[in-house]
This record gives sequence, C-alpha cells and structure tokens, in this order.
Amino acid sequence: MSAAKMTSLSGNELFCMSLKGLHPKGVVVGNSVHSMGVLGGLRSAFRGTIGGEVSAVSELIHNGRLSAFRRMVDESDKLGNCAVVGVSSQLRGLAGNAEFLFVGSAVEGGSGSGRFSSAGDAQELYCHMDAGYRPQQFVFGNIAYSVGLGGGLTGTLKTMMRGEIREFSDIFNATRHHALERLTGEAKEAGANSVVGVRTHISEFNGFHEMYMTGTAATNPHLMTQNNGTPVSSDLTGEELWAMTKLGYAPVKLLMSTAVYSLGIAGSFKAMLKGFAKGEISDLTTMVYDARESVFERLHSEAATLGAEEVIGLKTYIVELGSGMIEMIAIGTAVRKTSGVAVETPDLPVQAIIRDKDTWISGHAGFDLENP
Repeated sequence: MSAAKMTSLSGNELFCMSLKGLHPKGVVVGNSVHSMGVLGGLRSAFRGTIGGEVSAVSELIHNGRLSAFRRMVDESDKLGNCAVVGVSSQLRGLAGNAEFLFVGSAVEGGSGSGRFSSAGDAQELYCHMDAGYRPQQFVFGNIAYSVGLGGGLTGTLKTMMRGEIREFSDIFNATRHHALERLTGEAKEAGANSVVGVRTHISEFNGFHEMYMTGTAATNPHLMTQNNGTPVSSDLTGEELWAMTKLGYAPVKLLMSTAVYSLGIAGSFKAMLKGFAKGEISDLTTMVYDARESVFERLHSEAATLGAEEVIGLKTYIVELGSGMIEMIAIGTAVRKTSGVAVETPDLPVQAIIRDKDTWISGHAGFDLENP
C-alpha cells in the first residue's frame, strides 16, 4: 500500500487544481530564525529618528523571508518536479528573535506547468490560470519605515494648522510605493510581465512599521509592460481578474495614494467642544472629505498618465494617527481594454468561488479558534 499524501489544500482547492491537471504531492515548509544584532539595532534606532525607510530593518526582514522561502522551495525540489501553490508566510517573535515561516502545498502534473510557486489559495490560482496568466513565482516586497523626527520637525509645526501635512503624506506615499517597486522588481527578474493577486499587510516590528506585499509573478502574452519594462500589477481577487479578462480588460498597475490631514489646534478644540453636544461635527466631516478628495485626485492623475481607462476595486481606509490627525489611504487597480486577453472556460466552476469554512470551531487545548 502506498503512503497517503498529505496536503493543506481543501476539497474545493483540490477540485480546482485537478481541472488544471495538478494533483497533491505533500506539504512543504521553510523557516529561518534571525536576530538583528547590536549593530543592526543601533543603525535602525538612528535611522528611525530621521524618518522614512529604516533600511537595516527592511534588509533584515527581507533576508529572513528569502532564506525561509528558499528552504521551502528546496524541500519541494526533493519531492520531484513539483510546483508549490497556496504559499503563505508568517513573521513572529521567537525567544526574542524573529522567525520567518513559509508553508505551501506541493502539486505535480499539469501539461506545460513545470515548476512554479504561487501566492494566495489554489482557488485564486485556478482563476489566474484560466484567465491566461501562467504562474511563475511567489514574489514579495517590503519596507520598514518610521515617520521619525525628520519628517516631523516641519510637519509637527503644521499639525497646529488645519489641512494636509505634506511632509507626512510624502513619507507614507514614498514607503508604500517602494514596497510595490520591490515586488514588481522581483517579478521582472523572474522574467514575468505581471504580478497578480497582490495582497498588502502592514504590521509593527521592533517599534517600526512594515509594509509587506505579496503576489504571484505571472506571464500573459497579451500584456503590455510599462515603458521601463516594469510588470503590470493588480490587487484584484482571482474571480475579479477572471471576470475583467472575460470583458476584455487587463490590469495596468496597482495604484496607491496616501494623504495625512490635521484638524489643527483650533479645529481640535472646536471638535472637542462639539463632541459634548448631539449633532454633526462639521470640522471632522470636512477634513475626511478633503482627505478623500485629495487621494482620489492623485489616483486619477496617475491613471491618466498610464493611459488606463478605469480604476476598479477602489478601496479607502482611514487610520487615526492621534492628536487630531488622520491618514487616508486609497487603493485600486487601473485597467484598460487589451486585445487578445481571454478566458479558457466560459464559466467559473462554483468550487473556485465558494469560500472554505472552518470545521474545528472551538478547541479545548488552551485556545479558541473563534477568538485567537
């Protein structure tokens, strides 16, 4: 009797992969534990007082992830001519150090598929493949950053006045775009012309913020890269990308814009007083409206420069920074009609759309899955 194959893929994911001729081979893991060390900590602390990227921390995290990723790929290579799908990564503390962990499901088969790795789940991968995007490699880009005093010396004075604090806006815009540039840079090195299924995570690390972007570098023969050969990028879900492909659209670029606004001393005081009474706090309403219009205007301008016809999947987020300040973030994917793009099947199977459900709802081993 042959040994049973282990996989982290769900029933719906296995069904989708089987439609593409791919079958489970095993679960693969790669990890790496790193320490910043005294020198790295000193450089980071110094850079944090200036504002912007904390390069020592960015490099540490990138190298840690790269080591763990390569070990996962090496493990899949030992299983034979395998691809790794549904790659996920974690960064967590371990005995005062940082552990980088990558987990994926090895699959084999598929005519012409060869070896590749992909982000997201296998359901999303099915949508990408059916829309003509041949997966090549899991890619990531990151940046560790701090607003710091450098961005804040002038900016802090401006917090006393109402309106946008461009010094802070510029720092946040620059850091977010650096992460995207590194993501597409990895895809370019891999010979891909697109990065699909981009997901963005922002978290804290050693007192700094890190923006971490992941996606699947892929090739579609009908896509046009940007003037400098930079691959197109998209944060559309797999189903959305498939649907837009069926309509004849292709992504151009993932667009991001950030604006930091302050109520100022007078505005904050007025808002505080109005908070004691029932009714609209007009100063806050106007500030949020102005911030939203500002980020929309920047996205519209960049889309026009790229020759995009639409910006879809537009999402806005508001982060309260304290002291009467907010950060408005807008994210969307610019698209345009592109000849030749098409889907392979007329309709998506329901297994590519149904979201998986947890079956172990509550445990009795000291944790509760509904309340981690």
